[in-house]
Amino acid sequence: MQILKADPARFAAIPDYPFAENWLEIDLGDGFSGRMHYLDEGPKDAPAVLLFHGEPSWSFLYRKMIPILVEAGFRCLAPDLIGFGKSDTPDDVGFYSYDRHVSWLKQWRDAVAPGPAALFCQDWGGLLGLRIVGEEPERFTCVVASNTVLPTGGSPSEAFLLWREFAKSSPDFKIGELLQRSTATELTPEEVAAYDAPFPDEASKAGARAFPQLVPVEDGMDGIAQNIAAWKGLGAFDKPFLTLFGEDDPVLGKNGPELYENIAGAKGQPHGMLSDCGHFCQEDRPVELAQGVIDTGKRAGFLK
Repeated sequence: MQILKADPARFAAIPDYPFAENWLEIDLGDGFSGRMHYLDEGPKDAPAVLLFHGEPSWSFLYRKMIPILVEAGFRCLAPDLIGFGKSDTPDDVGFYSYDRHVSWLKQWRDAVAPGPAALFCQDWGGLLGLRIVGEEPERFTCVVASNTVLPTGGSPSEAFLLWREFAKSSPDFKIGELLQRSTATELTPEEVAAYDAPFPDEASKAGARAFPQLVPVEDGMDGIAQNIAAWKGLGAFDKPFLTLFGEDDPVLGKNGPELYENIAGAKGQPHGMLSDCGHFCQEDRPVELAQGVIDTGKRAGFLK
């Protein structure tokens, strides 16, 4: 297996992404290591909000939310998951696992933001982030979740099964086009190119190919036992927990109740469904999502 490095030249013309690069060396397991790229915007002593992206995006997805959150008084920390964005990519699809992604993200969080933090998570950012909240609830002050779940087996939807098979085997796996089809907002050619930037060839798509296969939506899959255990802590999480889901997300748009009906801190929160909002909600409704984080942080007493 090789650990691939992102080509800086492919990121040279990224629009509306004026953020400084930050890097952390991660123990990937089996004797391998790799660099995780992340954004760190705002005063270092400000209340931290962790912004976790999903499949197959990267921290570019948060470019519209970060300025709003920093202006409100947050320190914004947005990692590129291993295999995505500017972070290093193991080129073996079989090397990726749910547990490894959790471990890699925990290493980053322990090194960069060990204190209490708010969380915004979407898609796989929630499968990772919500599990970590369940395992370490005392380290989180509040949570805003969008278009995500913490699955524990069962029966997957037909839409998800089609997506999983497409990600696994389609020769036409063009990441920028996937983002374009999954937003209500029309992306510019430059924005589509930005989502394509981390994926110049098939080997670089190993992480993106792997993620859909790792979602524990069927009984017997790896990750179910860990998520069931995490749900004990997540369900008892009694700090403010808000859901803002997109009405136009065909896979996860209807899953908000699965969270807010089963998490203590979600009771009485102003949960919402966002119109004209697809799966990648950060593209479609960044202002509303950022305001949800700001308001939730204030209700938690974390943000003044």
